[in-house]
Amino acid sequence: MITGVHHVCVKCRPEELEKVQKFYGELLGLPLVRSWGEPKVEGLMYGAGTSLIEIFPNAEEDLTDDVDSIVEAARKAGYAVTMEPVDIEIMSKPSLPARIAFIIGPVGEEIELFCEKQ
Repeated sequence: MITGVHHVCVKCRPEELEKVQKFYGELLGLPLVRSWGEPKVEGLMYGAGTSLIEIFPNAEEDLTDDVDSIVEAARKAGYAVTMEPVDIEIMSKPSLPARIAFIIGPVGEEIELFCEKQ
């Protein structure tokens, strides 16, 4: 049974790191628990009660723009596909159309592939 969350990971682009640090560290007042990578920051962890918020400044502009190809590559490599690619629309304001699928990763983790559609 789940008794808590160890950490949540947030990725930002390197040029956004300073803004992210000010938000979590200064605005929200979360303590910086650890950091790594000298002199270039590769990761940070902020304390958030009994959990951590981990920051990685290595995000690409787009995470994926071809959910279907990734699903096929994963399937060919022997990984399970738990939900085939499908178009959805999240009824938020404004609405969010996307193409999604789910696969199982190398240690049993469920991975959502998500491509926001314009």
